[in-house]
Amino acid sequence: MTASLRARLRPPVAAASPRGSGRVVRGPVRERHEPDYPIVVAAIGLVAMGILMIYSSSAVRIALDPDGDLFRALLTELFWAGLGFALMVLLMRLDYRHLRAVSVPIFAVALLLLVLVILPPIGPIQPIESGGAARWLKIGPLPQLHPAELAKIALVIYLAHWLARRGARLRTVTEGLIPFLFVAGAVIGLIMLEPDLGTTGVVTISAFLLFLLAGGRILHVAALVPPGFAVVVLYVNSNPYQLQRWTTFLDPWAVALKEGFHTVQGLYALALGGILGGGLGQSRAPGGLFLPNADNDYIFAMVGQEFGLVGGLLVIGLFLLLGYRGLRVATQAPDLFGMLLAAGVTVVLCVQAFLNIAVVVNLIPVTGITLPFISSGGTSLVVSLAAVGILLSVSRETTTRRGLQDDEDHDRGGGDGRTHLSRPRRPALPRRAAR
Repeated sequence: MTASLRARLRPPVAAASPRGSGRVVRGPVRERHEPDYPIVVAAIGLVAMGILMIYSSSAVRIALDPDGDLFRALLTELFWAGLGFALMVLLMRLDYRHLRAVSVPIFAVALLLLVLVILPPIGPIQPIESGGAARWLKIGPLPQLHPAELAKIALVIYLAHWLARRGARLRTVTEGLIPFLFVAGAVIGLIMLEPDLGTTGVVTISAFLLFLLAGGRILHVAALVPPGFAVVVLYVNSNPYQLQRWTTFLDPWAVALKEGFHTVQGLYALALGGILGGGLGQSRAPGGLFLPNADNDYIFAMVGQEFGLVGGLLVIGLFLLLGYRGLRVATQAPDLFGMLLAAGVTVVLCVQAFLNIAVVVNLIPVTGITLPFISSGGTSLVVSLAAVGILLSVSRETTTRRGLQDDEDHDRGGGDGRTHLSRPRRPALPRRAAR
């Protein structure tokens, strides 16, 4: 697939200046059109489902608190959803090529936040532990944020830019594989130190898929599989907590009241939902009182409990729609950077979604990863909607013409090494013949 894709790449066509000055205009004239509306529908549907589930899973618990506000969780999620949709529209209207100019600063800030979250408190910067891991960061009066969520998209943006610039050198070990391992390994290693194995898996899968899609050699990646597997086995065996997760995954019913409590309760919730579920707010364990993390990691179990198999298939179907349309946008992107950016965003969102669902149905060990758009959490929701905005920006310039326009030559043509951003415009109308 990679070879055939790169074979379709062809260099941009230079066009003479319309003013007849002899100046050459770089790149083809691009025309912007409407965004991919099925992606918008999928995002809105998933966010709406998330708001309903967060209200249902939190209402009873908050009502039982004498100082609680019944609508506090709902209003908080609506605020983050509004902020996320505003950012999605802004990024959709923005030419995605401008992200190349800020890809390095965004990547540097993401790395800095990942370092700060594993360090001791420094003044107003306070790392916050969750589930035995340092995953949140509180900076002064600002709301707490999840640096790993920001790092996922920052890595996709930077890798799309970096890989597009490498060109044929990506197929070599010294100029392709090794530099890529340093770039991706910096983010992967820092997230693993939190530790956050779920997000580590999402970032690793996404990064290597982008590497292969950009033209990296499959043999290079295959050679990394045995040592990578050995590192994972060594890490699990040397960490009692991770080893316990693996043994719990193999037989959660043996420790149903201890380490397997989350898994067993999630399976019970799915089973109680049946085909159609008990209805919104009508679950047999109201408010998630018997389902841990009902508004976060195990929110898919709440969907199955209240909307049954139909609700679960609806959520999976919306993610499949998002994945299909996102990859379709990538294959029709007008340049290599846009193709890698759209593919990276799509892979990050869909891989994380299906890892979360796999945890709930006990297909993989518990990883503590959220369900994009649906789980509670401001950082996750805003970043997910921002990622959709980037994907929609690429979709506004997709083309059905055969081949991609590789902007690698655009970057090198100026001699200054900087990114050259072209503006989308409509083709000039033909002039009227002189009378």
